[in-house]
Amino acid sequence: MAETSETRYRVGGMDCASCATKIDTAVRRVAGVADVSVSVMAGTMTVRHDGSDLKAIEKKVTGLGYSVSPFAGGVAPTHDHGSHDHGDHGDHVGHDHDHEGHDHDHAGHDHGLARGEKEIEGLHGHDHGPTTGPWWQSKKGRLTIFSGAALIAAYAIGHLVPAIGSYAFIIAMLVGLVPIARRAVMAALSGTPFSIEMLMTIAAVGAVIINAGEEAATVVFLFLVGELLEGVAAGKARESIQSLTALVPKNALLEENGQTREVPAESLVVGAIIMVRPGDRISADGIIISGESAIDEAPVTGESTPVRKGVDAVVFAGTVNGDAVLRVRVTAAAADNTIARVVKLVEEAQESKAPTERFIDRFSRYYTPGVVVIAALVAVLPPLLFGGLWNEWVYKGLAILLIGCPCALVISTPAAIAASLSAGARRGLLMKGGAVLETLGKVTMVAFDKTGTLTEGKPQVTDIVSFGLSEAQVLSRAAVLEQGSSHPLALAILNRAKADGLPVPPAFELEALPGKGISGKVGGETLDLLSPPAARERGALDGEQEARITVLNDEGKSVSVLLVDGVAAGLIAMRDEPRGDAQAGLSTLKLAGVKAIMLTGDNKRTAAAVAGMLGIDWRGEMMPEDKQQVVGELKRQGFIVAKVGDGINDAPALAAADIGIAMGGGTDVALETADAAVLHGRVGDVARMIELSKRTMRNILQNITIALGLKAVFLVTTIAGITGLWPAILADTGATVLVTINALGLVRIKI
Repeated sequence: MAETSETRYRVGGMDCASCATKIDTAVRRVAGVADVSVSVMAGTMTVRHDGSDLKAIEKKVTGLGYSVSPFAGGVAPTHDHGSHDHGDHGDHVGHDHDHEGHDHDHAGHDHGLARGEKEIEGLHGHDHGPTTGPWWQSKKGRLTIFSGAALIAAYAIGHLVPAIGSYAFIIAMLVGLVPIARRAVMAALSGTPFSIEMLMTIAAVGAVIINAGEEAATVVFLFLVGELLEGVAAGKARESIQSLTALVPKNALLEENGQTREVPAESLVVGAIIMVRPGDRISADGIIISGESAIDEAPVTGESTPVRKGVDAVVFAGTVNGDAVLRVRVTAAAADNTIARVVKLVEEAQESKAPTERFIDRFSRYYTPGVVVIAALVAVLPPLLFGGLWNEWVYKGLAILLIGCPCALVISTPAAIAASLSAGARRGLLMKGGAVLETLGKVTMVAFDKTGTLTEGKPQVTDIVSFGLSEAQVLSRAAVLEQGSSHPLALAILNRAKADGLPVPPAFELEALPGKGISGKVGGETLDLLSPPAARERGALDGEQEARITVLNDEGKSVSVLLVDGVAAGLIAMRDEPRGDAQAGLSTLKLAGVKAIMLTGDNKRTAAAVAGMLGIDWRGEMMPEDKQQVVGELKRQGFIVAKVGDGINDAPALAAADIGIAMGGGTDVALETADAAVLHGRVGDVARMIELSKRTMRNILQNITIALGLKAVFLVTTIAGITGLWPAILADTGATVLVTINALGLVRIKI
């Protein structure tokens, strides 16, 4: 295996998909480059290379008229395994744990998503649309204004001194055409002979030759205006992603030696202690070390209801502290916090092309040369064969050249996918690229894990049965014994007692009874909290009580027996209950025509009880390899399968599925092992992902129809002599702008 490096760049000035194609083609020709991925919508480029001089890569990009700058710390060693298909699901190598039901604390895990990267601001294209700042401050904006002024001056000169009017228009045309022609030559030398700039240059020069200088100057100006509009539209799409970074405050209150001082948030290091006042945005990912408050997590997870959090709870950068002062220990540097990871994930996902996008790219490689051939035939054949006027038919051929630009067609898919990835990220739905987004809409079966996916992932007290005492007295005495324990069942009892506001006095002579329960004394009573078999050993259960325990066990509940002075006083039943939104989420899937099944490692009795409550098919007592086998069976039956789990367990099943979806509320949500992730863990969000995919594919179809439809109309009207050069250029740039605006509508959709 050859050792390679991967470098990510921020590229300024890309305003349509042909820009990305030119850059991709040119950089691939540089010696030592193994692979290139370019995203117009994210303004990024990732290059895999053999570690040779990067200056050659940067020089090649700047030569095409774009600015380029590597991300800080953007080089990462990789291994060359040959070509990679971004749509593959073979990369789900993860941690195979054969257990369920454990809470996974994701804080502070490093999955390398944004390590050491900082946002690079202030990049402007050399001759391309703006990436930041007002459009008129960019070189492209100034060139367009200058070209427009030259055109107005030419019209004035032509009106005042008609004899030199034609020369004035040629000069006005050259103002805009010289930079365009320079880019065309550079693109041709870099392997892209049929660029839009080349088509534009040929059309403008040809128009001058047939004495249509006035129209040539107008067309060049309209071309620059169209490119500027494309740049602004692409900038808006980029902003929809980058605006996420604005959620993180610039400053933080750092606590040192008992004092607090304001420091830049990006200077915070892991382990630092920060103070967050009520109403402030939290400036870093971290863990609360003191205080309790309601946290508004909507900016990060899309969760509309504030979440109450106290000591040891994980908080995310960009979320809003509600009603109390918090002290937080930082667990991730600024470049590696939740929002930075989301932004980087979305940008990387855009560099991964969807099958539709790959098809259109291939199609455009033949489409553009084909248009050039058709334009040449239209210009030459009628005069040669049928005695047509050369000027008239050459003019029509030049117009067809401009109509034939594939910009709108090629941008139709990536623009929609970028908007959808951004819209999803804002709602806590992360997808690893266009192939994933496209496949999600075809899913016909969703296989869910139980613990932590359909259920809360931690037991809750469901039943309190009392024998002689009140229910509150039974719960209070059980809580007394469980104080200080971190066992999930103990925590369930303590949490219920706290929620009910019950007194929990201290116990004495506490003694753990391994495999049986716990014993202690309080207020003169001897208390025991035992498993049913341990209580039977003591002869503490009668027939009626045994019957109650059997009923509770049949419902998939764990039962503890409380003895007071050796006599059974009550039963406490606990179970990992379904998430509050699980029922509604499964119903939404059903309405969308998608089937669901629950795969769990839990015993069949518990699995049947939970599945019965949710109305879902199930398989129980399954090892990870069993789940993988079931997913394979479902695929052989013709289903397109999505596997939903915590992303850490069940790596084999996630890899076997067409789409692997990680459910979790943590920073990482095990993104390596899954194709997609639901940040706030709502079951309904799986259905939302599928719906977003379907909407995206409809949007792409609309975009392709707009792009090809406008071209078809203007092709016919041009050959018929109804429209000429400037409507042709409007058809091209107008279609590109319409397609981009239509795609950006996906950012605002409600899902």
